[in-house]
Amino acid sequence: MDTDETADDITTQPLTDDPRPDGLRRAPSLVLVNTGNGKGKSSAAFGVMLRAVARDWKVAVVQFIKGSDWKVGEEKIGRQLGVEWHALGGGFTWDSGDQSADIALARSAWAQAAALIASGDYNLVILDEVTYLSTWGWVPTEEIVAAIVNRPSHVNLVITGRDAAPEIIEVADTVTEMREIKHAYQAGITAKRGIDF
Repeated sequence: MDTDETADDITTQPLTDDPRPDGLRRAPSLVLVNTGNGKGKSSAAFGVMLRAVARDWKVAVVQFIKGSDWKVGEEKIGRQLGVEWHALGGGFTWDSGDQSADIALARSAWAQAAALIASGDYNLVILDEVTYLSTWGWVPTEEIVAAIVNRPSHVNLVITGRDAAPEIIEVADTVTEMREIKHAYQAGITAKRGIDF
């Protein structure tokens, strides 16, 4: 990058120098984290799911908030493509009448997810909305970090959810923060089938 260029120039002008760093190497697997208060964290993860399936990878998805009564488009197409899908959540916490049951459900879901990761049977495991379990103290952050760090070398992970713990961010290879600028919900528009689920 020319020393006279500013960060704004990079986005408004075409690149003239190759931006890739020297010494690039291959990694046996990667950990991606999609966090932040904006929309698109899970959608981005499911884009990776499609890419992995297209490469004949074995893929598993574990959803920690959405339960089996949710009928989301990603699950429908994922199952059709051979993705192993586990919707293990109890739904939105504000709809719950029994937080202790929610915590037990979350811990059980985490145990299943940790076993999927450790098994080495999958090339990609998506942990959708797992950050909440850590943030709320339902599953110790150290347990999640240990599963990430000690995973078989070929197992890629995508982790989604708001407020990813610093410890999770530290062990990730790529972290993207989705930032909400504007959302239809703030204007009173409900979630739309085909766009939001």
